[in-house]
Amino acid sequence: MCHVIVTCRSMLWTLLSIVVAFAELIAFMSADWLVGKAKTRGHTEPDQPSAGPSEPYHPTLGIYARCIRNPGMQHFQRETLCGPYAESFGEIASGFWQATAIFLAVGIFILCTVALVSVFTMCVQSIMKKSIFNVCGLLQGIAGLFLILGLILYPAGWGCQKAISYCGHYASAYKPGDCSLGWAFYTAIGGTVLTFICAVFSAQAEIATSSDKVQEEIEEGKNLICLL
Repeated sequence: MCHVIVTCRSMLWTLLSIVVAFAELIAFMSADWLVGKAKTRGHTEPDQPSAGPSEPYHPTLGIYARCIRNPGMQHFQRETLCGPYAESFGEIASGFWQATAIFLAVGIFILCTVALVSVFTMCVQSIMKKSIFNVCGLLQGIAGLFLILGLILYPAGWGCQKAISYCGHYASAYKPGDCSLGWAFYTAIGGTVLTFICAVFSAQAEIATSSDKVQEEIEEGKNLICLL
């Protein structure tokens, strides 16, 4: 018989697991990893036609995507145009960024899997006689290692030609030149830290759902157990 067990610690762990997975996924898909030096609409970029002068703006560059100013074409209504600059994996600007994409994708896949499984931990607390919280915590720790590897390799790609076109000729590995770091990079770092916090906190969720109070509620024949 399935016993639905809900505790504050298990629910907090579930919510954090979902938030971390979404945060890393959004950061990975964003183009706001690097914020380029100020340019005007009349400035010619490798992937943007020239147009008349206007107020300065800051183009942004991600692992595989970018955001540029609308050159003024009538069939585009948005002021900023965002989308992938790489049509295939091999067109990603740097080999380091390709490695970053692989490591982050693996880590995010694990986190999304754990986030999905965490929803069902209210009803299923063990798998193959092992605590599902401990298994998920271990997977989150592994995902955190993949994320760290990706974030370490990412700045090594700042010397690629694509980054130089956005950040100036002084850009090189681990030196962003005229660029600044965007919110997506900081979100990825924050998500990585929270990933390890979730991995540690999974042990507390396991303790909360297997406490003596929970066992007493089960022995009383209750199927829905809610504890603070």
